[in-house]
Formats: sequence, C-alpha cells, structure tokens
Amino acid sequence: MRVLVVGTGYVGLTTGVALAYLGHQVVCLDIDEKKVSLLRDGMSPIYEPGLPELMTLAKENIRFTTSYEDVDFNTCDVVFIAVGTPSLPDGSCDLSQVKAAAEAIGERLEDHFTVVVNKSTVPIGSGNWVGALVRDAYGGCKGCKPNGMYAVASNPEFLRQGSAVFDTLYPERIVIGAEDARAIDLLTNLYRPLLNQDFPAPAFLPRPEGLSAVPVVTCDLASAEMIKYAANAFLAVKISFANEMAQLTAKVGADITQVTHGMGLDSRIGPRFLQAGIGWGGSCFGKDTSALVATSKEYGITMPIVQAARDVNYRQRTWVVDTLLHELKILKGRTIALLGFAFKPNTDDLRDAPSLDIASHLLRQGARVMATDPVALTNARRFYSELGVTYCDEPLEAIQDADAIVLVTEWPEYRRLKWVEIKPMLNNPLILDGRNFLDREELERLGYRYVGVGR
Repeated sequence: MRVLVVGTGYVGLTTGVALAYLGHQVVCLDIDEKKVSLLRDGMSPIYEPGLPELMTLAKENIRFTTSYEDVDFNTCDVVFIAVGTPSLPDGSCDLSQVKAAAEAIGERLEDHFTVVVNKSTVPIGSGNWVGALVRDAYGGCKGCKPNGMYAVASNPEFLRQGSAVFDTLYPERIVIGAEDARAIDLLTNLYRPLLNQDFPAPAFLPRPEGLSAVPVVTCDLASAEMIKYAANAFLAVKISFANEMAQLTAKVGADITQVTHGMGLDSRIGPRFLQAGIGWGGSCFGKDTSALVATSKEYGITMPIVQAARDVNYRQRTWVVDTLLHELKILKGRTIALLGFAFKPNTDDLRDAPSLDIASHLLRQGARVMATDPVALTNARRFYSELGVTYCDEPLEAIQDADAIVLVTEWPEYRRLKWVEIKPMLNNPLILDGRNFLDREELERLGYRYVGVGR
C-alpha cells in the first residue's frame, strides 16, 4: 500500500520505517528541514535503539519530504497524522499541529479512497473533529462534497521509548477505531503482516518466542481514543500506587522492593509498573493524565484517582530534595551529582524528565548540580543550557568532589561503575538511589551511605 506519515517524531518515524520494512511504499513528511535532511542522509534525528538499523533495511521503500506537493494523493491509501500534541497550561492538548495537518490533507485528497488516521494522542472526540476539518477543506473548495472518498480512523500507539521498534513490530494489540467499515478493512490489511507475524524478523531484533499472531481490536472512534488514555492512566496509577506505598514502607521499616515483588506474583496484579522510584516522566503519562483530567472537567466529572496519581508522581521529585536536606542538613554550596538526565534509559528524551525538576529545586537551594547521561546531554545542552546545570560527558567528571550522588536514570552502565575507586573521589559517600537500581549490599559493604526509595 501507499502510505503518508505526517510528522517524524518518535511515533511517526518509527511507524513509517516499520511499514516500509514490511513492504509498503511510505512517504514521511515533516516541516523541519534539518530533520528531513538528516533522514535523507540515512540518519535518525532521535535516539531509539534499532531504528537506524531498520531504516537501512527499509530504505528502498521510504522517502522523506517537507512538502505536501511532493505527495501523490491520487494513489495514497493511508495518511497518518503523527504530529505533536503538547500540553497547554490548563492541561489540555495543543491541537494546532493536528488542525494544520488535517486541513492540508483535506485540501489535497483526490478521487481515490483514503483513510486519514489519527496516530497522535488526541482528546476524546478528536476523530469527529478531524473528519470535519478534512471535509471542510476537501479539494481546496469550501462546500465541495467528498462523496465517501475518505474516512477517518483512530489508531492509537502503545510504544515505549527505548523499545519503540520492538513494540511496533511485535505489538501486544492493534487498536482500530472507525465508523466506516472500509477503513477498518483497509487498516487491517495494512497491518496484516504484523497481525499474522509472517514477516521476516530483522536479525538484530528477533521475534519473541511463541508469538504467532497479534490481536486486533476494532471499535468506534471515541472508544479507540479512550483506550489509549485509559491504558496510560492505569499504568500511571500503578506506578504512583507503588510510590505511595513506598512512603509508608520507609516509615514502618519494610522494603518496598520486597512488598511489590510479593504483590506482583498475584496474577491479578502482575509485576510490571510496580517499581517504586522518583516517578514517571516523558511525553505520555504526564500529558495524557493531564488531558484526561481536563477532558473530564468539560463533562462535569472529576477524576480523583488519576489526579492523585499525578500528585504522588510529582511529589517524588521534591522527595529527592527533602531527603538530601535530611541527610546533608544544608544544600547551599553542596555539589550534587545526577547520574542520568533522560526520563528513562535507552532514550535521549527530556520531556517532563524528573531530572529537570530535581535540578531546578536543588539549584534554588543553592546547590551546585553536575549531571551526566550516556545519550541525553546533546538535548540537555540544546534545550536546557540556561538551567544552570553543569553537564559532564563522563560520570567521573560529574562525581568528582560530590557531596551526594543521585541515581536518576537506571542506565545499566551505572551499575558497572567502579564504586570502590569512586569513593575516595567524593566529599561524602552518600548515594540516593532514585530507582532502587544499584547494588545496595555491595555499596554499603564499601562504606557508602545508601538511601533508596521506600527501603
């Protein structure tokens, strides 16, 4: 099939490259000329494991452009809208990029049946809104009748940054929301290789053992949009629940890692997303829970559980500073080393990263903040040069003469640091493990003061 993907962020680029790898003819469009130039040279503008390799394998079936005029809409079967929907100050989504894309698509649709797909995370009801925008702009003629030559669908993504390629090729489910049966049929056929799992798996990312088929969920537009929000909200609640329990386990002398392990063995609960720490960040949980709360207000409904999950999550960031104050008594003039700056491992994304709030709080207390990260420092220097943090390319540079080390991001290389050699470099051998990731027994044996979350 012939596919257009509007937007080359984490979702759009991964989707486009994966569909090209599966044999579809794909055009990826983005207004960012620098990004498109990189892509044309075969380089990914984002850090995502496996994506450069998949781009190489798919290069014969994909091309990149900055212009809608470079797209043949008379042969285009599917158009994905995968642009950004950042949060506004009131918690709602900024849909200006979605609006611009929908209008541009509508103006150019031809007499060839095309499915316009919302891939961006959008508020409930946006499918109908996008449909109206496309209809009003259809053919560049106000009042022109599309006569059934297009349909709108919602196809939410469930990608985890750091494993987006894996999640795209081996999804747990594919959700398709549409009112037009033709749209459901066309998208089902588009995803047939994924549903049947009969495509050749790339050598660098083998198919999980036992995976022979992927379920597809077909529903109406609003339900598809709601599935995305409800799933992310539930995972956010689960993480925040573990963090709320961690506050109590710390007081009563229990260990949250043992508590959540025992909980997770219950098949009704499961172990995933029960890791206590400094909370979630990134482009999904914060934005989606905020949008869900904002949407509920439009209908006169409150969402106290979702709101509480947000409150608990952001409280974890100030907990780091409170704990350092408790341990060090005074933060003014202290040097605090942050190991990790991205919101999670295997990504360079800093959107809503806990590190940003932690660093800001520490700087306001008069501390000197040294930060390191294996891949995120380019973005940190580009977007947060004014923050006041000293960015260090090497962990040992950040750690030198530190009064405390805070493990922010659970990059595997931080477990492999030579902690016995690091201790003499420190002013104070204090480690605050914000992810309960480091080897507590080994560090305490070496003479470190170890503080975990809920331990």
